[in-house]
Amino acid sequence: MTARTQPHKRNTHHDIQDIALRLFVERGYEHTSMREIAEELHITKAALYYHFKTKEDILVTISAGLGGPVDELIAWGREQPRTLETKRELLRRYSEVLKGATPLFQIMQENQAALRALSIGRTLNDRVSTLSALMYEPDAPLRAQVRISDALLSVHFGAVSLHAIQGDPEEKRQALLESALETLESAAVAGL
Repeated sequence: MTARTQPHKRNTHHDIQDIALRLFVERGYEHTSMREIAEELHITKAALYYHFKTKEDILVTISAGLGGPVDELIAWGREQPRTLETKRELLRRYSEVLKGATPLFQIMQENQAALRALSIGRTLNDRVSTLSALMYEPDAPLRAQVRISDALLSVHFGAVSLHAIQGDPEEKRQALLESALETLESAAVAGL
């Protein structure tokens, strides 16, 4: 058989993540079992366990894939001067990164009690804290720091909360980013 006539090879590892993510969003993390994930994929539980031992393992793998771009953004931000333009760019890039991570943040938001003790929650918190540290100036007035926090959290939580608002997802994301950038600009006026 040549490469052109070979049947499409299934990427079970990736399929598991896609199905699990969909089920976690639809049913909730706590209310989705490994058996249900296996059934959706038309594989045995043993085959599922070959790839992932627990639901947490699946969620951690999904998070790692979506978290990589945030880690790259943090690395970029550490190399930049701490200017207003850098902070604007951090917000823009973070907004772009979150575009693909909305389902994960929705799971995190809606399943806080179940996920509180899992490593994924701590990892996400560490990433957001590190990104926050790149935005703040230790000697800035409190009012400026609060506005910077507002801008960052607006982009962060807006990725999840905007699903309740009607409209085009990209238009909503752009409107949210515009609002966050205006808040950041007000921080500069307040003494950034």
